Amino acid sequence: MANALLYREDAYVLLEPNQPERFVTPEEMLAYLEALIDRYPDNLPMGTAERGDRKAQAQDLLNTACEFETEPGLVVQWYVVRLEK
Repeated sequence: MANALLYREDAYVLLEPNQPERFVTPEEMLAYLEALIDRYPDNLPMGTAERGDRKAQAQDLLNTACEFETEPGLVVQWYVVRLEK
């Protein structure tokens, strides 16, 4: 049986073009993705675009992707990290 700790998401590192990396909570990451989708709705992957509302689309991106192209050559990336205490 898999250890539940392997699937725990403590935080995400968010990488935006021309910005320093930052650490965000899962809730902040989801809100960020919702805002990103609002700004760039035409850039959603086909499977994600078919999801219901923005929240469902953002959750799908969070679960299935790690980057989103906002403009040609400009990509936002995110990765789950586990922070040690």
